[in-house]
Amino acid sequence: MTYDLILGDYAYSSWSLRGWLLFEKFNIPFKSHFVDFSTKDVGDQMTNFAPARTVPTMRTSDGTVVWDSLAMAEELATRHPDISLWPQDPTLRAAARSVTCEMHASFAALRTECPMGLRTAYDWKNPSDAVLADLERLETIWAHARHVANGAGPWLFGDYSIADVFFAPVAGRIAGFSLPVGDAAQDYVQTHLNDPAFRRWRAMGLVSGATLSWYAQPYDQIAWPGPEPRKATPTERTDSENSACPYSGKPVTHFLELEGRVFGFCNAFCRDKTVVDPEAWPKFAALI
Repeated sequence: MTYDLILGDYAYSSWSLRGWLLFEKFNIPFKSHFVDFSTKDVGDQMTNFAPARTVPTMRTSDGTVVWDSLAMAEELATRHPDISLWPQDPTLRAAARSVTCEMHASFAALRTECPMGLRTAYDWKNPSDAVLADLERLETIWAHARHVANGAGPWLFGDYSIADVFFAPVAGRIAGFSLPVGDAAQDYVQTHLNDPAFRRWRAMGLVSGATLSWYAQPYDQIAWPGPEPRKATPTERTDSENSACPYSGKPVTHFLELEGRVFGFCNAFCRDKTVVDPEAWPKFAALI
């Protein structure tokens, strides 16, 4: 079964990140479709997926349209009982559903005052009281998750689950605004930033789409706090070690250089997303 998945901007759409991770992290086949965030008319771009008007939205092979990320998560868990999207243990599953639903419905200050923007990180020295209260609540429920999971990790309930999908954009917000959290919470944020899937999503956001001015913040900019990628650059050299794109299998036409070695790709996007973070891409990592 392959799904259609309708997404927004890689860099700015926190809800789209959740939708994409539901498929990417659990190896569920899907075909991506994108709306243009720069025009601010997302709903008008989704007439082929009515009645949905927001992203992410998924359409199943039988034509069913699901346009809410939590509904998508539950529907995928129902349709794929062989995949552990939720923890298998009933106690852990109940706790995972609770923290996920709270994330889905709450934390308005964090959402409003700290919009996700994966292209830029800021040093917000004086977060508002409302944001600090949201952070305190996050630390409480994350600590509860680790407690009921007996400290298993590095994810909230041991293995990666829907709960972690829903907190991935939160990690992006905490990192992107340098928000103050304790050591345990910061470790969990860093686990997301180090996750290859999160890194792939961010890499695509760095090389596609426009920089949207209405997401800019009036704070000092700092370096992104995630892992430092290996240095790669686009190149005019064509002496590629590979003749087929590692992603599509098509003949190579665009090239990058990594530590003196040259690798080819079938288009500029395949090359550029790899330049940003070479080790985030398993199929490319297999070449090197």
